[in-house]
Amino acid sequence: MIFIWTDSKGASVLGKKPSPSQAPVMSESDIAQFKQLLATSDLPSLGPDVRNGVITEPELNRKLDGLFLGSAMQPINQQLIRSLLLLWHDHLDASHNISQGIENSDGSFLHAIMHRREPDYWNAKYWWRRVGTHPAFPEIARRVGELLAGSRRREEADLAKQLLPGGKWDSCAFVDLCEQEANSPRHGELLREIQRIETEVLLESFLK
Repeated sequence: MIFIWTDSKGASVLGKKPSPSQAPVMSESDIAQFKQLLATSDLPSLGPDVRNGVITEPELNRKLDGLFLGSAMQPINQQLIRSLLLLWHDHLDASHNISQGIENSDGSFLHAIMHRREPDYWNAKYWWRRVGTHPAFPEIARRVGELLAGSRRREEADLAKQLLPGGKWDSCAFVDLCEQEANSPRHGELLREIQRIETEVLLESFLK
């Protein structure tokens, strides 16, 4: 049977649609271009603060449109990456407009981060419960464990007991620490590093 289908560049093609096994795989160069969008001079705040030097919402959308145009990425992954990178560049409302329409654990993950930064901690925990056990959690746990094990301050190394009970990532415990930090700053830089790990691992999972 012959179909008219749309290729990765949005062009209509007459012929047999390629099977998933024939679909082009994203190159390391393509992946690096997406990751480069995380290269900001400062890490995002744990809250809603907008940093100087982030990419504006229109410019970020233009960059992403260009990257998506040349890829075979599924539309849902495009939405997830757009929402995640909007969050990274402090465009919380724009990110929320996307994530609230994605009704799966990935969308709930982004929704939870947005509310944690808003800050609406109770709502963030609600969305973490909707996430359940996410496939990204083991890698987040591994990288956070390495970060905390390398801390020179005993009190910060001890955060592993709270964040990694039984070696597993506890997303709600991280919400609690962010709330404590907002009320009584102690571990801000370290918590922002953990938030960076969370974002990097999630982006990698969306790029697969």
